[in-house]
Amino acid sequence: MGTFAAVDLGASSGRVVVGRVLGAAGEQRVELHEVNRFPNGPVALYSGAVGERRLHWDVLALYRGILDGLRAATREAGRLDAVGIDSWAVDYGLLDADGVLLGNPVNYRDGRTAGMSERAFAVVPATELYARTGLQVQPFNTVFQLLAEQGGAQLDAARQLLLIPDLLGYWLTGSRGAEVTNASTTGLLDATTRTWTVDLAERLGIDPGLLPALREPGEALGPVLPAVREEIGHHAELPVVAVGSHDTASAVVGVPAEQPDFAYVSCGTWSLVGLELDRPVLTEASRAANFTNELGVDGTVRYLRNVMGLWVLQESIRTWSQAGLPADLADLLAAAAEVPALTTVVDLNAAAFLPPGDMPARIAAAATRTGQTPPQSQAETVRCILDSLALAYRGAVREATTLAGKDVGVVHVVGGGARNELLCQLTADATGLPVIAGPVEAAALGSVLVQARAVGVLSGGLAELRAVGARGQELRRHTPGRLVPDDAQWVAAERRLGLAAP
Repeated sequence: MGTFAAVDLGASSGRVVVGRVLGAAGEQRVELHEVNRFPNGPVALYSGAVGERRLHWDVLALYRGILDGLRAATREAGRLDAVGIDSWAVDYGLLDADGVLLGNPVNYRDGRTAGMSERAFAVVPATELYARTGLQVQPFNTVFQLLAEQGGAQLDAARQLLLIPDLLGYWLTGSRGAEVTNASTTGLLDATTRTWTVDLAERLGIDPGLLPALREPGEALGPVLPAVREEIGHHAELPVVAVGSHDTASAVVGVPAEQPDFAYVSCGTWSLVGLELDRPVLTEASRAANFTNELGVDGTVRYLRNVMGLWVLQESIRTWSQAGLPADLADLLAAAAEVPALTTVVDLNAAAFLPPGDMPARIAAAATRTGQTPPQSQAETVRCILDSLALAYRGAVREATTLAGKDVGVVHVVGGGARNELLCQLTADATGLPVIAGPVEAAALGSVLVQARAVGVLSGGLAELRAVGARGQELRRHTPGRLVPDDAQWVAAERRLGLAAP
């Protein structure tokens, strides 16, 4: 028995979930209950002499939401055995010489990193950087963010960099460090040795002294500070445990896989599509395909590709709502299910879909550019988004298995997207593989499992943790071929986007 608090921060909301490990040895299961949810999102500020626009995170509001959640968790549980924090990747806060935060962290969707990858590759060739870090090229990788800040007063004053979950853990405990699953998204971590690439940082003009000591999942940050314990009403010592602090790393622990031959889609604001491997794939073919080797729990590698995810749907709904149009998700999905499959598809990984804005208009423009008829209704736009996501998942799963030389027999869809039955069925049809949808709370579940093992409530490796996590979870199975039985339709859609040979 044990009770744990999982702090799970996404790009659109954060929440605190209480997880209880129940049952006798061999029959243990996890029961999850959300006790606090709070909004998150980009905040635009105009500053400097020319009024430069920059997107930030309101990290103090996130911290307040965490404290409110831990207070609620303490009231509900009476006593917690541990706390773990996970979040999105790449973003960071900078601390000064006194350990004080130098301004709100910049949001990864900010445009200041334009051209930074080319600047980096002029110093460290892309092939060399990939051979060491195994990281796909994304404009918002931490290394490119740091290059964009060079010469600025804030970076000059900085003495340490803390990624978002590490920063929040520091405020809870006073302990600084960098958990490796999130550190592996910076572009400054060696994917093979799981250590900082100090020499590459120096060549790029980045002070290696900014990079804190590394931690593996399961290590303790330390106890919550007495003053913070008093604020949340917890009267006993409360350890904070480093979990897979990249939310996808925790979500992959929560995948209810019975065998190792699985692919996963961790589907939320972003979709992370890939495999769990024992070692990174650092080949030139892998680099050219822009696959990433992010580190996982227990020495594993998350070999995956980022797909834009439900962000495009979320922004579309926001746009319609602001325009006074119907914006109920359930109604939109029901209407989209009646639209013929693959009428219009777009490349959702295009740069146009990264910043906030009018996604329906961008989808229409992308369709026109590829010689297709743009969606003519909200339902057609939603169907286009879901068909396009499934098409991207198909390509990512097939390329990952080829590049890694690993066969898979099932795709697990976890996270918020597991609720979307239309998307899950389309994913089964597109990949030609059965899809197991759920759990929705995979990241919180994975966090609780790692915390429970760290304090001795659970034992064993990932297989044993997953067996505990799978018990009592609501899972749905989708058989391929139900909505789009003809694979030729998917091939034709790929050709429209130039994704398959004619």
